[in-house]
Amino acid sequence: MQKFIKKGYEIVEENEKADVYVINTCTVTNMADRKSRQMARRVKEINKNAILAVCGCYVQVAKDKIEEIEDVDIILGNNEKSDIVEIVEQFEKNKKLEIISDVMYQKEYIDFGDITYTNKTRAVIKVQDGCDRFCSYCIIPYARGRVRSRKIENVVSEITSLANNGIKEVVITGIHIASYGKDFKDGTSLIDLLERINQIDGIQRIRLGSLEPKLITEEFVNRLSRLPKICDHFHLSLQSGCDETLKRMNRRYTTSEFRDGVEFLKKAYPNVALTTDIIVGFPGETEEEFEQTYKFLKDINFYKMHIFKYSPRKGTKAAIMPKQVDGKIKEERSRRLIEFSDQNTKEHNEKYIGKELDVLFEERDGEYIKGHTTNYIMVKVKTNNDSIKDKIEKVKIVDMDNEECLIGE
Repeated sequence: MQKFIKKGYEIVEENEKADVYVINTCTVTNMADRKSRQMARRVKEINKNAILAVCGCYVQVAKDKIEEIEDVDIILGNNEKSDIVEIVEQFEKNKKLEIISDVMYQKEYIDFGDITYTNKTRAVIKVQDGCDRFCSYCIIPYARGRVRSRKIENVVSEITSLANNGIKEVVITGIHIASYGKDFKDGTSLIDLLERINQIDGIQRIRLGSLEPKLITEEFVNRLSRLPKICDHFHLSLQSGCDETLKRMNRRYTTSEFRDGVEFLKKAYPNVALTTDIIVGFPGETEEEFEQTYKFLKDINFYKMHIFKYSPRKGTKAAIMPKQVDGKIKEERSRRLIEFSDQNTKEHNEKYIGKELDVLFEERDGEYIKGHTTNYIMVKVKTNNDSIKDKIEKVKIVDMDNEECLIGE
């Protein structure tokens, strides 16, 4: 979006008529693949003469599927996205274009440059690409390639620019941010980057994307807790609460190590909100293994859990594992965990009624303005005062609604 704006293009909503449509595809699940294909087929119904460019992860691992869609004009891999505008402008001369390089040979982070445009209250800052974990169910390492980290100076430059434009909160993200700095030769790691970001004037909150559980050591948490801008919400991707299942997933940690990390965070952050991802019905998951997961989740007491039914990804080890779990069993296990998660969220939120919380207000929703606390609880306030948008205000919590949202004044 930034690249197009700089070249003088106007951005329109996805259901409006446009001259160029860019679909940045995802391939993390079969559903993501399907949605990517559906969108690619749909956009030219709005303007049949538009240029349609399809890029991203699904293209990288399944370009033949995109090639089957007649209306696609430009097909680009992940390495080529940074040149998207120039490539679109070349299209008139060259017509059908397909440029997909092998991401496995990419050794350095491809930097898009600073993002100075955003219509959001918080900005998402990508600091890392690639993954070398090769979990047995995951296709992403093949779509994203080896670990590449963005230079600290470039990250600081972008966030400083955003702070100067009024952004108060940044979300640090990547494909596997725990691996940040692994490709540098000077020993730089994620905590070094966070310490630098914490020094940037104007930024009041630093939120972290999904974290590898093994990153959460006592030393890491000690250094992290000395940074006042770090938000006390941590998403630790667990996937299973059973050690045998974790082994088959090639997750490289045990439930005991995960529990230790949680204790470090709870000790350092009294109001910490912990969220996680769980896969149910992984190949070989017995009823006993599922019950171990259920018990472990109960012990940890997550604020919220994102539940996924295992879906085989062609090209991964898990797709050809024996003892694939029946769909009805996956459905039942998923239902149980979603109900459990909803109950946890409700009980966590109830604790805040009557308390004062700092809320960064983000958007209007009818007669309310909504925003988040540092530990990522949604709060809404009934008001006509739009001047509180993009500001952090103290809010007294008076109630909660049934949408996992607190109501304040």
